[in-house]
Amino acid sequence: MYNLLKGKRGIIFGALDSNSIAWKVAESAHAEGATFVLTNAPIAMRMGEINELAEKTGSEIIPADVTKLEDIENLIEKSVEILGGKIDFVLHSIGMSVNVRKKIHYTDNNYDFTHKGFDISALSFHKVMQVLYKKDAMAEWGSIVALTYMAAQRVFPDYNDMADNKAYLESIARSFGYFFGRDHKVRVNTISQSPTATTAGNGVKGFSGFINYAEKMSPLGNATAQECADYTITLFSDLTRKVTLQNLFHDGGFSNMGVSNEIMAAFEDQE
Repeated sequence: MYNLLKGKRGIIFGALDSNSIAWKVAESAHAEGATFVLTNAPIAMRMGEINELAEKTGSEIIPADVTKLEDIENLIEKSVEILGGKIDFVLHSIGMSVNVRKKIHYTDNNYDFTHKGFDISALSFHKVMQVLYKKDAMAEWGSIVALTYMAAQRVFPDYNDMADNKAYLESIARSFGYFFGRDHKVRVNTISQSPTATTAGNGVKGFSGFINYAEKMSPLGNATAQECADYTITLFSDLTRKVTLQNLFHDGGFSNMGVSNEIMAAFEDQE
């Protein structure tokens, strides 16, 4: 590897299992010389295999419910103590929609479920940054990255209220990123990743069909979880010090496509 993160300290949210992007980021950050704390919701930790990842990367685990400020405050304080200094990078890789899980149509959303998903998937990003900002816990030229999806800008019918959550997440990155950059020289960005076969992604209706569609639309093909992790590492590194307030598409070119020859050929075959 390249020692891009040698000596850097971080917090990684959302590593559920070996299919998750956060898991791949943790492995890559470890390989690049970083030390970090792993965190997830207590219920998610019971579902996942995070202990295996912690052992593999020599990391400690601090459970945190991101809907509770006191949990986030405890996480930040303990992370600084465990890691021995201010935080250089943070990955927010959290998303959950009860409406999607229960297959409730967007036009018939249960708003209690909507609020819960919004709190976990989007508002948590503001809460995490607010605590980091108030506690002055980020090192100068640190980097905060959240994972998002293109449904924040375009219609993907079965993505449901997660599309709204991602739109708000991206807005938070820009708005809070301004203050974090101005006051602490910390950069804040979102990565808009290809549809990826993670545990969360597979929960979306019609996902397998869409991932095949995106593959045929993208000139470079879909970006894998590992490729997303590699890109994330560059944003954590000192090579991207002046990149902030950006929603960065990492999708093989899908976001700039109108139609591809492969998709047109499929429709022409039907004539």
